[in-house]
Amino acid sequence: MKYSNIPAAQTIVQLCKQKNIQHIIISPGSRNAPLTIGFSEDTFFKTYSIVDERCAAFFAMGIAQQLRMPTAVVCTSGSALLNYYPAISEAFYSDIPLLVISADRPDHAIDIGDGQTIRQKNVFENHILYSANLKLDIRKEFVKITEDGKNTPSILKELSVDNLQKGVQHFNEFEINKAIDLASQKKGPVHINVPFEEPLYQMVDKPLVEIGVRSGKAVSPELNSEDLRPYLDIWNSSKRKMILVGVNFPEQIDQEVLDILAEDESVVVFTETTSNLYHEKFFPGIDKIIAPIEKTSGSDELFSKLQPDVLITFGGLIVSKKIKAFLRKYQPKHHWHIDQKKAYDTFFCLNKHFQVSPNDLLKLFLPQAIQVTGDYQKYWLDIQNKRREKHRAYLNQIPFTDFKVFDHIFNSVPDNYQLQLSNSSTIRYAQLYELNPTLKVFCNRGTSGIDGSTSTAIGAALPEAKSTLLITGDLSFFYDSNALWNNYIKSSFRIIVINNSGGGIFRILPGHKNTDNFDTYFETKHTLTADHLCNMFGFEYLKAEDEDEAKKGLKRFFEESKKPKLLEIFTPRQLNDEVLLGYFEFLK
Repeated sequence: MKYSNIPAAQTIVQLCKQKNIQHIIISPGSRNAPLTIGFSEDTFFKTYSIVDERCAAFFAMGIAQQLRMPTAVVCTSGSALLNYYPAISEAFYSDIPLLVISADRPDHAIDIGDGQTIRQKNVFENHILYSANLKLDIRKEFVKITEDGKNTPSILKELSVDNLQKGVQHFNEFEINKAIDLASQKKGPVHINVPFEEPLYQMVDKPLVEIGVRSGKAVSPELNSEDLRPYLDIWNSSKRKMILVGVNFPEQIDQEVLDILAEDESVVVFTETTSNLYHEKFFPGIDKIIAPIEKTSGSDELFSKLQPDVLITFGGLIVSKKIKAFLRKYQPKHHWHIDQKKAYDTFFCLNKHFQVSPNDLLKLFLPQAIQVTGDYQKYWLDIQNKRREKHRAYLNQIPFTDFKVFDHIFNSVPDNYQLQLSNSSTIRYAQLYELNPTLKVFCNRGTSGIDGSTSTAIGAALPEAKSTLLITGDLSFFYDSNALWNNYIKSSFRIIVINNSGGGIFRILPGHKNTDNFDTYFETKHTLTADHLCNMFGFEYLKAEDEDEAKKGLKRFFEESKKPKLLEIFTPRQLNDEVLLGYFEFLK
């Protein structure tokens, strides 16, 4: 096995190996050659070469999303590093462990006019858990060049090169350890910036550094029944309790916990598509409950009936704008959030942050709670059942549009798929349907951007034994089309592109539709199709332009194949928004 002859590169590679960081996504470059050599020469690592750094970072994030442990991205110096930023911000807000390793020029080469050089230190400071700025190794071959010269630093005259390098090595080891441990424990992105001096490609047969095992362990606060007593008293005396769950990794809450919540008549549990929680007495499709109330004459009375005394939230960010607006106006007396890391005051009434896992807290809390009788849950279950009937009736009377396409898709997806959803219209349409509970659902809701949905899905499919489906809109898909420039796409991977010739979500928002200004700058009307991309990147391409073709295409689409598949479904641009807006009027 070969090693880079640069100690810092060897140190990073060895510590990643010690801490079981196996997936390394490398973008080509020269300055990062010592890292590329180190990772690619060691068979412990699974290395991937992806040219586009933005796609590479989202791809790595998708892997980390599924493994729930750090995945590394490695790039050269300069603007290459900045292309990681969209994925870093998403990982920061979605609590995904991402290890960013960037090669850099030495300090004396910054801001002197050298190419491919920017100020890389702390460049992500607003969206990173930790930035480790390593020191340049002190190598004898460079010291000899200046040891007799007048510019030799005085410290080099007083200290030996070996002692100086020991200090650098100790500093670098500490910083690398700290960064990786934080990514693992706090679940988020960290940045290791490492300066390298040329020559960059020299190798040795044996490692030059020897690193002992050093492991930082996270300390979790202990749950204490006595500490919960004041909250139990509030819970037991309240007749209207609401649980609201945002982004939640599948199988994180025990079934016994879900059953206790479902059987309490004073509790309603609102779940989003990304919550991955299911029970016949829970409330998926939040907007189906909230939006029609807004349009009724007695909305204030109905909202007052829904207003909880106690609100418990857990999971990541909430998609539904309707539930946010409702809870901000009709605030609960008590809002408690359960999360090991952070608590957002989304509804401006947060009283308590329990810094433990939701499952652990609820397992301790609920057996001590009293089930309160009442009609809070039953009243809203009755309304939900009426909404379901209306939902089915509406589907039977509308023309072929986005709304109907999503119904056909969700009725066609086989059991046990991993379902990746892009942002904008896709996730919002999905919120209106009750999905197959065997599906595992994910969406980049940290920053809610459309920029890396395809790359994330391709990465997330890699460690998943089961098949993965990405449902995406046309703008999101074309924006991230470089995601398909990837040699690691599984033949079982599937993409459905709903092509409505522009940013259809803007037609739903207030604005002056059907003007040149709107079409160009908001909806961004286009005539692009995915067939040439599929041909170039080796996807099997299917298309559908009406309901009959969509049904037939979906049957073929999920059959086994030797290539990944993409199904592009075209829908009427100027009709989709009318059908969706009419839906909520119909529910009312």
